[in-house]
Amino acid sequence: MSKYIKGLVQGEFEKKLSGVTGFMVVNTMGMDGVNNNKLRTDLGKKNIKVLVVKNTLARRAFETAGMKGVGAVLSGPCTIAYGADSVVDVAKEIVEIIKTYKKLEIKGAYLDGVSLDAKGAVELSKMPNRRQLQGQLVTMVLSPGAKVAGAIMSPARNIAGCVKAIIEKAEKAA
Repeated sequence: MSKYIKGLVQGEFEKKLSGVTGFMVVNTMGMDGVNNNKLRTDLGKKNIKVLVVKNTLARRAFETAGMKGVGAVLSGPCTIAYGADSVVDVAKEIVEIIKTYKKLEIKGAYLDGVSLDAKGAVELSKMPNRRQLQGQLVTMVLSPGAKVAGAIMSPARNIAGCVKAIIEKAEKAA
């Protein structure tokens, strides 16, 4: 490939990967065309994009985007999977979809400046995603308030219960 063509391809990678902060790297070698298309369709339904890359050009594109240390993940035949809400969602989908597509192999992941090997990428899929973390945070923030409100309301409930019991007792006696 001439330098000019490599520059064009690298420019396309930079366009497609702009804004990407994390991704999974998989090996799709050995998959036939039909399964490859099914894989892309299945992942596309989950808003996950798949891009087969030339490693040297992808490294340059990522370095231009400020993502250092990507080189450790990109070796051999590489396909990058990115998108969804976060790389954790991508990891969960890839780990799940590997059960269907036996030829698909996880090679690693890249997340917030850290390259992960295949084992780390599988562990990444076990982490909570952004929505789950937000839910946990909201629960943690609201929990003390609910306890305080319960503690404040508890004496009033006790008094109201006693008054109600006295009224019922007086009604029975009358």
